[in-house]
Amino acid sequence: MKKVDIKEWIIFENDDYFFINKPPFISSLDERTGEGISVIRLAKEYWPDAQLCHRIDKETSGVLAVAKNPAAYRHLSMQFESRNVTKEYHAVVNGTHDLDGVDVYLPILALPKGIVKIDKGKGKIAETIFFTIQAFKAATLVRCLPITGRMHQIRIHLSHLGAPIVGDETYGGKPLYLSEIKRKKFNLKKDSEERPLIQRFALHANSLIFTDINEQILDIKAPYPKDFQVLVKKLEEYSS
Repeated sequence: MKKVDIKEWIIFENDDYFFINKPPFISSLDERTGEGISVIRLAKEYWPDAQLCHRIDKETSGVLAVAKNPAAYRHLSMQFESRNVTKEYHAVVNGTHDLDGVDVYLPILALPKGIVKIDKGKGKIAETIFFTIQAFKAATLVRCLPITGRMHQIRIHLSHLGAPIVGDETYGGKPLYLSEIKRKKFNLKKDSEERPLIQRFALHANSLIFTDINEQILDIKAPYPKDFQVLVKKLEEYSS
C-alpha cells in the first residue's frame, strides 16, 4: 500500500498553520480501534507540534485547519468557539429544492449511537443557513453555512427540510444512480449491478474564512475531490 504523505493534501501554509483538503474516508482523529490512518497522525509526522483546530466527519471531504504551535491553535480555536469563523460546505441533496437563505434554527441532541436528533427540549442550539447553487432533475447542489458547529448539524438540518444529502442513509438520504438522470440513454451490462454515482454521503467542506495571528484575513478554499466533481458534472450533463 502506498504511504500517504499529508504534504500532497496541503492547499495553503504559513508560519502558523497549514490547511489540507482532506480526502473522504479518512478520520480527523485516531479511531478507537487504533486501525487505519488519521489526519492527526499524518499531521504530526509532518509537523510534530501539529494540532487540529476543528474536525470534519470521516466521509466528508474538504478543508481542515492545522495549527503549527500552541499560540496559533488557541487563536483559531477561540474564533471557532466565538463563531467568528465563516465555514462553507457544499452538499448534493436528493430532490429539486429552491433554498434562498433558508435559516434552520433547531436544537440538536447527540445520542449514544454516534448519531443526532432534533430535540427542542434537551438539544443544544444549532443554526444553519442554506442556499441553492444549482437545481437539477433529481438532485440539488446546496451551499451550507453552519453558524454553530454541532455534530452532524448540516446533515440533520437538511433532512428536516426534506432535502437529505445524497447517500446519507443515516438521515434519510438515498443513493443517486446514473439511470435516474440518464433514463433514455442508460444501458446496464447484463448480470452487472449499478453502483451509485458517489460511494459516500455527498458533503464537502468548501472553505474557511478567519483572521490569523497577524490580523490578516485568510480565505482558504478546497477544490472538490474527484468523486464529488464527477457527481456534479454528471448532474450538469444530464439535467439540462
